[in-house]
Amino acid sequence: MPDKLGQFLGQKHINLETYRKNGQAVQTPVWFAISDDVIYVVTREATGKVKRLKNNLQVRVVPCSFSGHPTGQWVSASAELASPEESQKAIALRKKKYGLLASFAGIVTSAKGKLVVYKITIQ
Repeated sequence: MPDKLGQFLGQKHINLETYRKNGQAVQTPVWFAISDDVIYVVTREATGKVKRLKNNLQVRVVPCSFSGHPTGQWVSASAELASPEESQKAIALRKKKYGLLASFAGIVTSAKGKLVVYKITIQ
């Protein structure tokens, strides 16, 4: 596992920095799972971060508190849509990591479309 990925082990949240078309950074605290040296983020298709990722797959990530306060070092990464197989694995990993909270979040956010999974690879 790359050294830069080690700071994310055992953490509950990461701050995912995506970019608007004008280059302005937007930081969003999100849940995540790690497998095979990749960070997986499960979200809904109608969220702002998905819109921003469609325009720019370059991101930065850092472990953070629930409110988004960084607790580690920012690292540059690239994002891409996960394959259907990777998506199933990532959703299962998220459910295992967050338990009933993941199920509850799924119900609360269901109006924002179907689930999409991005894999984040640290550069």
